[in-house]
Amino acid sequence: MIIYLGADHRGFKIKEALKPFLKELGHEVVDLGNDHLDEADDYPDFANVVAGKVSQNPETDKGILICGSGIGMAMAANKFENVRAVQADKIEEAILSRKDNDANVLSLSGNSLSEQEIKEITKVWLETPFSGEERHERRIKKIHL
Repeated sequence: MIIYLGADHRGFKIKEALKPFLKELGHEVVDLGNDHLDEADDYPDFANVVAGKVSQNPETDKGILICGSGIGMAMAANKFENVRAVQADKIEEAILSRKDNDANVLSLSGNSLSEQEIKEITKVWLETPFSGEERHERRIKKIHL
């Protein structure tokens, strides 16, 4: 699995800390920016490039986005075909987003979550499989009409 990372200035420092963590977990990581701290950058630029990559292989690749709230990144990412982006602030939300919704992009808040919380949420999100239950498959198909 390839994990594409993207963050604006509010998530940049946490993204940089997340890269080695994800590699230690055995994942291939592709950093799609920003490659430097730029207070004038815009979150949709990074959400668009990450979601664009995930939409090419939505069953196998994953994306992780970090901005101030995580909300704007998720909104931008969800406009891409076959992308199911979720903003999660709690481990329970991360689990349900994978188990029930087969989310393939995780959007996180650089403002309200600590680096440790982001690592915990991310690890659980990546380790939680989609249940594959018929009712969840049916509902996911309705999302992508």
